[in-house]
Amino acid sequence: MFEKAREKYKNTEYKMLIAKIADKYNYCISKNKIVYTDFLNVTEKAIVEKVLKEEKILNSKFFGGNIESDRNILIFYPEKINEKMLEKNYDNILKVIKIFLPSEIKYEHKNYLSGIMKLGIKREKIGDIIVTDYGADIVVLKEVCDILLNGLKDLTRFRKAIIEEHSIFDITKTKNEFQDISIIVSSLRLDSFVSEIARSSRSKAIELINEGRVFLNHINEFKIDKKINVSDIITIRGKGKFIFESIQKNTKSGRLLVNLKKYK
Repeated sequence: MFEKAREKYKNTEYKMLIAKIADKYNYCISKNKIVYTDFLNVTEKAIVEKVLKEEKILNSKFFGGNIESDRNILIFYPEKINEKMLEKNYDNILKVIKIFLPSEIKYEHKNYLSGIMKLGIKREKIGDIIVTDYGADIVVLKEVCDILLNGLKDLTRFRKAIIEEHSIFDITKTKNEFQDISIIVSSLRLDSFVSEIARSSRSKAIELINEGRVFLNHINEFKIDKKINVSDIITIRGKGKFIFESIQKNTKSGRLLVNLKKYK
């Protein structure tokens, strides 16, 4: 299994990722056990999703605590286990560390992340950091939960905080918020969308694409004439992330008025 994927990505930065995924899957099959990866970011997840589809791997599940989690682990499970049975195992894999701050203290996402990094814990062991009204929920692999829990209590910024371990099922539920916007594009090509979203010339849009600053469905896209389809997600570093929702109408000049949803 995964021979085609190994060949496809052998000269890319994702070579080791594919190798690790293949090893996890083979271990699951050979040992007939549930196996899971470290946390994957949105780009890694998108690439692995394509590989799993090409390899026709069915007994797998991405999970990060919430339906719309940015960071997810990938779980492989044997055929004797169905998804409902798998869900009962989530709490043996992931935990939530809840930080309750005094009312006079407010932190942003970066304040929590920098604190975690000071403890020397690898980023791939940490999932989403959800900033809440009371502080934050930090999704972690169970294996590093105690280390992180005790380490955070020693940090000056959290000396007045209450820090607790909770079940992954106690996570604060999140839902993406969007801003509706409309743009007029000359075609459904990627460079046309990038130009209008970034409010730049077509040549500048091509430059952004060539520099690797544009992602289509979370994967770097370098083809300037790539066709954009409804529901595709376009991300431009420094400009935001957008979902192509629909074509509203054709303009008198032959251009297209399209609706987008911008992630807030």
